[in-house]
Amino acid sequence: MRDYETMLIIDPMLEADATEAVIGRFSDVIEKNGGKVEKIDRWGKRKLTYPINGHADGYYAVLAFKGENATVEELDRVLRIADEIVRHTIVRRGKQ
Repeated sequence: MRDYETMLIIDPMLEADATEAVIGRFSDVIEKNGGKVEKIDRWGKRKLTYPINGHADGYYAVLAFKGENATVEELDRVLRIADEIVRHTIVRRGKQ
């Protein structure tokens, strides 16, 4: 399994418990597809550099996880169709 990291920008209009549910849902997607979530960093609400879909700010969360290619592909697919996600990125963490 390889090390990956995904940054989520979640809709800032969601309540705190709904935001936690969104993070939990994507953690479950990783786990159900053979991955393992190692760390979740909640950065909180921050101002965006430029407006995205009418949002001037967003709730940032970073999930560090281990997984295979299939895990990443399924996570990306689910993130693309989720209405609560303003933007996301998935990167492979390498040796530095």
